[in-house]
Amino acid sequence: MRWPNGYVCKKCSRTKYWLTQEKIIHCSVCGYETAVTRGTIFHKTRKPLLLWFHIMWWVVAQKTGAIANNLKDFMGFGSYETAWVWLHKLRRAMVRPLIDKLSGEIEVDETFIGGIETGNGSQGRGAETKVLVVVAVECKGKQIGRVRF
Repeated sequence: MRWPNGYVCKKCSRTKYWLTQEKIIHCSVCGYETAVTRGTIFHKTRKPLLLWFHIMWWVVAQKTGAIANNLKDFMGFGSYETAWVWLHKLRRAMVRPLIDKLSGEIEVDETFIGGIETGNGSQGRGAETKVLVVVAVECKGKQIGRVRF
């Protein structure tokens, strides 16, 4: 959270401000301007944040992955390009850019998680109700190192 105890100016560290009609926070002491959404994928968006959150829910709820054509149909966007741009903004936001890559000896394993699919006898990759989970762990002797999934 950007300001858990209320607004604090980035330049002068003061807490006095006023809000413009355009929802810009203006520091009363030094005049620095910022917005709650500045530095996020929501900055300068003309769409309501509730719509963004609705699309985020849809993206993470897709078991087979989100694709722009399906998002276009789901949201009723006028073009594929609009859906593609929204989807890629969300994908960029989900990447952790400062995460260190694992190094040294690494152990990787996979498993399928989900209920038993009755009727067709499918197991493993053939079962539609199961989700593939892959985990990578740094080996540090008898200790477990950093984990990525």
